[in-house]
Amino acid sequence: MLKTSIRISLAQVPVVKGDVTENLAQHIKMIEQSSSCKADVVVFPELSLTGYELELAQELALSETSHVFEALSQAAVDHNIIVLAGCPLKVTLTSGRDAKPTIGAVICFPDGAREFYAKQYLHEGEGKHCSSGAADYVFTVNGYRIALAICADFASPEHAQKARELGADIYIASALISERGFEADAKMLSSIAAIHGFPVLLSNHISTTGGWSSCGNNSIWNASGERVFSSESKEPCLVLCAMADHKIDAIKI
Repeated sequence: MLKTSIRISLAQVPVVKGDVTENLAQHIKMIEQSSSCKADVVVFPELSLTGYELELAQELALSETSHVFEALSQAAVDHNIIVLAGCPLKVTLTSGRDAKPTIGAVICFPDGAREFYAKQYLHEGEGKHCSSGAADYVFTVNGYRIALAICADFASPEHAQKARELGADIYIASALISERGFEADAKMLSSIAAIHGFPVLLSNHISTTGGWSSCGNNSIWNASGERVFSSESKEPCLVLCAMADHKIDAIKI
């Protein structure tokens, strides 16, 4: 498919522990702002709708028919933008019993369609509360194939390799990265970009969540692994990234 240009908004948004209603309201504001900036896609951090609160994951897990997803989907339609938001997703066994939820993402499209992705590679300790997904996720916007990673996914080389095999042009990481962990994770994301020859984008938390002090710093690495832009802050904002003909331009809003 012919590639034109694409604009991706990386949302630095405050998150309130377990308060899906308040967090959804913050998401809607960022969706509206991203759309006003002509973004094609807006990306929120890992478990952005609930906070990274693993002990509450079972209680807060959302079904695919949740009214929360209805609201996000309507916002995607109203503002003509693709929305990627994080949340625990309910998993129901064939027996009808609820299994441990996944650390998931909902992807809402401007035509009303909704798709879901579940984190495949879990951090140590996450398996106590959550189950892992089993399928990769890639979608297409303006001719660009975009692969989605949720945090520890990108720490497993197999994940980015599969993204490349699926024809990904852009790799997006929705994450929770702490101040202490940022330097190491930034090196990892840079290496992914350089090895596979595609830009890598990071959407990170800014709030203290799940006992972790996150650092924001939403960032972009080009296909050579060079970090070409960072918000350099943990304040609420958008990082707007425009790509065309291998050129990347970015601003903080």
